[in-house]
Amino acid sequence: MPWTSLSYRLEQLPLILSGPILRRTDSQAVTVWVALRSACQVRLQVYRTKQGKEIETGEIIAEGEGSTIALGKHLHIVALTAKTLNTEGLVSDHIYAYDLNFEPVEGTHQTLQEALQSPYYSPTSISYFEHGQPTFVLPPEDLNKLRIIHGSCRKPQGEGIDALPIVDDLLEQEADDPQHRVHQLFMTGDQIYGDDVADALLLTVTDAGDTLIGWEETLLDTVNPKHLKPGQRSAIAEKKGGLTAGLRHQPERAKSHLFSLGEYSAMYLLVWSPVLWPKDFPKGQEMTENAKQARQWDKEVRELQMFLHSLGKVRRALANVPTYMIFDDHDISDDWYLNQAWCLRVLGKPLGKRTVQNGLLAYALFQGWGNTPEQFEPGQTGNKLLIAAEAWSASEGTDELANDEIASYLGLPPQDALRGLPKLKKDGEVMILDRSPQALTWHYTLRYQGYEVLVLDTRTWRGYPAGEQPATSPPMLLSPTAFERQIHQPLQETDHLCKQGLAQIDLTLVIAPTNLFSLQIIDRVQRWNLRKRKVYNNDVGDAWNIHKSALARLLSTLFERREQVIVLSGDIHYGSAVRLNYWEYPVRSFKDQLEQKIAPRVLVQLTASAFCNSELKTRLVHTKLKSLIPEPKRQWIGWTNPPDLIEIKKPGELKAAQWEPPPDWSYNIEWIKRQAAKTWRRDVSWLKRDWPPKSNGLSRLINCFLLLWRNRWLHEGEEVVGRNNFGLVSFNFSEEATLISVTQDLFWCPPWQLSNIVYSRYLVYIKFIS
Repeated sequence: MPWTSLSYRLEQLPLILSGPILRRTDSQAVTVWVALRSACQVRLQVYRTKQGKEIETGEIIAEGEGSTIALGKHLHIVALTAKTLNTEGLVSDHIYAYDLNFEPVEGTHQTLQEALQSPYYSPTSISYFEHGQPTFVLPPEDLNKLRIIHGSCRKPQGEGIDALPIVDDLLEQEADDPQHRVHQLFMTGDQIYGDDVADALLLTVTDAGDTLIGWEETLLDTVNPKHLKPGQRSAIAEKKGGLTAGLRHQPERAKSHLFSLGEYSAMYLLVWSPVLWPKDFPKGQEMTENAKQARQWDKEVRELQMFLHSLGKVRRALANVPTYMIFDDHDISDDWYLNQAWCLRVLGKPLGKRTVQNGLLAYALFQGWGNTPEQFEPGQTGNKLLIAAEAWSASEGTDELANDEIASYLGLPPQDALRGLPKLKKDGEVMILDRSPQALTWHYTLRYQGYEVLVLDTRTWRGYPAGEQPATSPPMLLSPTAFERQIHQPLQETDHLCKQGLAQIDLTLVIAPTNLFSLQIIDRVQRWNLRKRKVYNNDVGDAWNIHKSALARLLSTLFERREQVIVLSGDIHYGSAVRLNYWEYPVRSFKDQLEQKIAPRVLVQLTASAFCNSELKTRLVHTKLKSLIPEPKRQWIGWTNPPDLIEIKKPGELKAAQWEPPPDWSYNIEWIKRQAAKTWRRDVSWLKRDWPPKSNGLSRLINCFLLLWRNRWLHEGEEVVGRNNFGLVSFNFSEEATLISVTQDLFWCPPWQLSNIVYSRYLVYIKFIS
């Protein structure tokens, strides 16, 4: 069947285009996000179940009602919150079900099941039970039973099998067991790729965006998205938008960059739901006479078909586990706000600013709303943003007042009228992008029985070096104000709640989209790129350890109030575990305290990446080849005022050297060994499929080589998982062994048996309890 525009298929589709996605959930409220093709009044109801299998419809536990907002003529979205109807609220160790009912402005009432299907579309179930309703559980009171999944970086045409559908398998296996079922999912960045888009996907995204929004956004004078063809956007992105995704001699990374609000919105709908996808794509030779480009088109189509094949499982998983999200750069564009130079070159160009605003508005509506629904209640900034977005779309992009309000609510910096560049202001010793006091807050804090989660915004609160330093210099990922608001104040608030008896916190989790520590080879490459001022080659400025004083401040701020911290991170396209031991020297002399065996404070960095974007280099470090150059145990000393770090590179240097002033603290890091892969499930049906074969001779030669490459022994590397993966994190507070530990199981598909699912375990000891 040939490719067909959405405009010809729209009326055949069900009411629900994407979702439902279960978002922020606690004992007092449940939030569910959904995207519809018609305006509706929506009711959300939450019920108890008997082990998930039978819904107790006699009593509604929580309820909420609200109207969709019109992002376009055929795109209406809402993140609806149901609040509990009794003082007890929702409790742990119970399975709850939720239901949605829709009253279209024009049309008849539809139940959730009716809204998911149409005479022309029959979806897979979004439930694990015969009653057909999605279900969930709250985190347990016993942290030994807490199970959290995290992952990042999901590109539809990414290499390899998408790992996110495996989450559905995990949920299905334990669906009726509230103690072993996954309790929370954290998506830690790059939920979409605004820059690196397959040409065939851009064809679909642009068509769907224009159809759903109902008008064509003007991007450059009289140019709209459909005039900027797939595969032909690199030069426009760089020269007219200032965007850097196509630099580093890789223009193909921006050849189909998203620009319009419709495109960013459609991308979210397509990565979370199969509803809008066409049944087929054009062939490469139909799109271009260039043979190389035609082969690349067909290759990307094969990858998109693999991605689509399991998308129904992704939809079901997201409907059945509370899901939390935070952006990284690709949610907008590669290198977003990387350094001050990027901000000036992109926000100083109309297309660049429009792209950032569209991407961030889409993030707010499709991700941010569900993270912090309280910000979108009537009278709050988020609600004002919704009103402005509706007005701007209704005016077909001509309402300048609404446009300016959107920019202000999103926190975009105002422009200097004379220079046409974004305004910056001083924050301590660094410069930050100016923003409206009423701008939305992207970071957030979660508190549950026994633990807290700090989700950091390390994109929009960067501190750029002031003075004579180059504008490409690495920033602080959090400015002084951001440190105060995102880390110090939330920890202080938790301590205050604990003193009042309103909370008990034994575990602190921090969601940091980019790594504190990465492989030593990456550090070396980034520092070489920094010296050569080729900062866009390898995201120089995104890792915490490239800016020593910022890392020093992060560690001292965390350990000022916590003895153990677990950091969940992504971004880097491999999974790993690193343990950091931290010692303070506040009283007696530094050398005297070195002689004593003081128990360290501990930070554990657990990285899970990518859901769907492995690369050749990550697949190489995944193997035994990386074992030839193992990660060494490394040590640093640090000072608090001013924050600074020095690495100790020679044995005995720490004790022998005369440090003046004496260090305030020291730390070392150790890479945790990856245990041998264990088979979790064999002969998985959805992994068994004959994909269209690659047709050229070179591909056949490569397949012969792959028989050797797929050897199991070769893929039992010792440090990282470099194939598509996600992490399942659990904790052990063992009274018998008096030991606290954290376990990360990274799930992935092994090349020696692609229909199996395996996991690699990292076991990190945290603290002995006396």
